[in-house]
Amino acid sequence: MFSRLGRFVVRYPWQVIGAWVIAIAAVVLTAPTLTATTDQSDFLPSHYESIQAMELQQKAFPDSATPAALIVFERADGAPLSESDQAVVAAAATKLAERKIPDINGIQAAPPSENRLVEIVAVGMTKVTSQSDTRQTDAVEALRDALPEQVNGTDLKAGITGSAASQLDQQESGNKALFIILVVTILLIIVLLLVIFRSPVVAFLPIVVIVGVSMIVNGLIAMVAHAFDLKIDSSIQSLLSVVLFGVGTDYILFLMFRFRERLRAGDDAKDAMIGAVARVGEAITSAAAAVIIAFGALTLSTLGMFRAMGPALAIAVAVALLAGLTLVPAIVSLLGTKVFWPSKAWQHEPAGARFDAIGKSLGRRPAVFAAASGGLLIVLGAFVFGFNPTFDLGSNSTSNASESVVYSKVMLKGMPAGTTQPSQVYLHSDNGGELNAGQLMTYQGALRGVAGVGEVSVPALSKDKSTAEYQVTLSDAPESDAALDTVSGPLRDTAHSSAPPGTTAEVGGMTSVFVDFKHAMNRDYTVVFPVAAVLIMLVLALLLRSLVAPWYLMASVFLGFAATLGSAVLVFQRIQGHSGLIFTLPLIMYLFVVALGTDYNILMVARLREEAREGNDPRTAAALAVKHTGPTVAAAGLILAGSFASMMLAGNTVVAEMGFAISLGIAIAAFVMAMFFTPAVTALIGKVAWWPGHGGDSRARELTPSPTARPHLDEVGPR
Repeated sequence: MFSRLGRFVVRYPWQVIGAWVIAIAAVVLTAPTLTATTDQSDFLPSHYESIQAMELQQKAFPDSATPAALIVFERADGAPLSESDQAVVAAAATKLAERKIPDINGIQAAPPSENRLVEIVAVGMTKVTSQSDTRQTDAVEALRDALPEQVNGTDLKAGITGSAASQLDQQESGNKALFIILVVTILLIIVLLLVIFRSPVVAFLPIVVIVGVSMIVNGLIAMVAHAFDLKIDSSIQSLLSVVLFGVGTDYILFLMFRFRERLRAGDDAKDAMIGAVARVGEAITSAAAAVIIAFGALTLSTLGMFRAMGPALAIAVAVALLAGLTLVPAIVSLLGTKVFWPSKAWQHEPAGARFDAIGKSLGRRPAVFAAASGGLLIVLGAFVFGFNPTFDLGSNSTSNASESVVYSKVMLKGMPAGTTQPSQVYLHSDNGGELNAGQLMTYQGALRGVAGVGEVSVPALSKDKSTAEYQVTLSDAPESDAALDTVSGPLRDTAHSSAPPGTTAEVGGMTSVFVDFKHAMNRDYTVVFPVAAVLIMLVLALLLRSLVAPWYLMASVFLGFAATLGSAVLVFQRIQGHSGLIFTLPLIMYLFVVALGTDYNILMVARLREEAREGNDPRTAAALAVKHTGPTVAAAGLILAGSFASMMLAGNTVVAEMGFAISLGIAIAAFVMAMFFTPAVTALIGKVAWWPGHGGDSRARELTPSPTARPHLDEVGPR
């Protein structure tokens, strides 16, 4: 099949390239705009309490909304606010309201804090739920431009925080992060490919191809999201860019290694490319299938964020694979050996002494290599038991010097930490009748008595007086562990148990959403992980024709996952003192470590099986596999790990944590699991690893050509 594909592409290269150009133009012109939601509640199913509370709020209080921004005032000298200072705050609120800034529907000064150290002005705005809707962030920018003149010449200073201000700062930080990631990733790919192939043509080939591929990928994702009403999270964009450049470059790298190998064997350029596609096709298609299956398993998630992320990343990998098997061969077949210009190194077979020595050492002492590599994974994996998920996306996804973060801390001098995002408790009459005023006051007192609650507002009644809304300000930051514990435990318990007869209570707000998020993710861990593992094992079983090898291969991947998460805990929680790691990290990391890490295991174990079928004993097969496949795995792992490591330069903790964990996980998969653990364990298990296949028996040797007649897919040496 892949041989026929290679012959077709090489015979009709211009037609293949033309088809890609037409496809890019068609998708770009017809695809809808890809928008990302910023409302975390969009990702939860409707049966969760936080969503039910939101639906009740929209029905009973359609015009009610938490202030999108808070203007925080304090004296420059840190002293308590005087009466004249309060007058300045009131005048500033009035003047800002008179400006009629678009999409601001209310500006109201609140009384100063009890200690009079701060005073806030609440700003109501038009509600938005998609990242493409910039009305709130535009309004914050206008407010920030107008605010300085309100405090000039006074003893006060002021700044803007709250959800809209945080969103603006996160967007600016995210755009900066995405730019840094793209630049560093592209430079890394170019430099590494220049070192490996010594040719600017090969170095820039992946960049040109992937830029074109990304246009199709973004358009297809937008089409799928629109067709199936998928909620796209804003973090997908940065992951998508790195996946495309990292995975796409890996597939191109495998193809170019094989193309160069066939040229060295004496083939002309066209025959060499046909042979490269024929031999690379099965390997990278199997590897891509494992990645796509792992990403596709996310459709089983209860969270809309991951249900959208799975298909989006799967589409990216599938298109990158298709380009690697068609577009790249078409371009290279036209260029021929000029693709390696000006280097002549492609004409000479390298000695491969370094990996030859490593392979021989592993072949002689596989137990030592298995124990050392496995022991390292176990030691690092032990730290996983200290993992603590955090939902603090605001302060962690932007700089500590940003205005929203600075003034959220200033506000804490006099206000409860939950002021920026208060929770809501809704008390609803079951029969639609009016609520009793005495019961409402009693219920308010019960809520005030909950540990972890700072303030409870006087209840607001719906028009028909059948529903009451209580604004509950928590003592802790709304995304903190303490706030989540308060809402999931005493607040919900008290709200439900203290509800008067004939009424029902629902707890809403962002903290309640995070509580339900946590519950949903725990459920997803028990469903998505096992399903993805089983499906990947099926891919491995089909590729290797073995029922034994997939088990220890997946066991090694599990150890790699545990070691990677444990390392992140060690670095960020133990050494840097963070309270926790971003809550999505285990699931995202699982996908990349299990899916992408399996690529390298597939390359190594496929070569192990080939060497066994050539009649080599298990230890010799392991030595030869490391000698020939080691350079390929090392080069590909370095590029992919380096691509994700660029995320650590983004300047915010969320992206840095993801970049560190994913890049380390890929490095562990390439340089520990595939390079040492897998061949060492395979050597120890012996021929049983290929049961019920025919690895190593006489019948297999009769059916399999010799290495000299059939050079192997990944037979490359040091560059």
